[in-house]
Amino acid sequence: MNRDTASRLVRAGLVTGVVDAIFSSVLVTVFYHSTVTRLWQGVASVPLGKEALNGGTTMALIGLLLHFGVAFWWSAVFLLLYMRSARIRDLVASRYGMVKVAVLYGPFIWLVMSLAVIPLLAHRPPTINFRWWVQLLGHIPFVAIPIVASVSKGSGRRENPATHSGGYAQAQVT
Repeated sequence: MNRDTASRLVRAGLVTGVVDAIFSSVLVTVFYHSTVTRLWQGVASVPLGKEALNGGTTMALIGLLLHFGVAFWWSAVFLLLYMRSARIRDLVASRYGMVKVAVLYGPFIWLVMSLAVIPLLAHRPPTINFRWWVQLLGHIPFVAIPIVASVSKGSGRRENPATHSGGYAQAQVT
């Protein structure tokens, strides 16, 4: 991984993790009348079990770390897709392109997480209710936009990775 690629990944993972953490924290405290500690304990409880809900600050911090791990994972997935696909790069560079891509990528992330990953780890089926729909839509501006914007930042409109100094495609040419 070259320096530019690593920089894009770090930027995307951190920005997405922070933006989504703020969104989630405001959502649970203002609209759902819960606490930030309970939010992150809930995240920790997915892989660690219901005991994490009573684990205090330690479990909340583990949940927050897991949250950032997931933000980095989905950032890495998009970065890989972005670097390998001229079609995605062109779409992102087009008029309203970040929004076009985010409208697809954000819900995709939530669908995979809520319908596959979380049920697999928590050993329970998803609950599709109002909050589920809020998350589905919230993943567009608070997850996908930060990922797409951070990954594409500094890219030219018609970036060609084969000619980009140190680019992925250049390293793959044999």
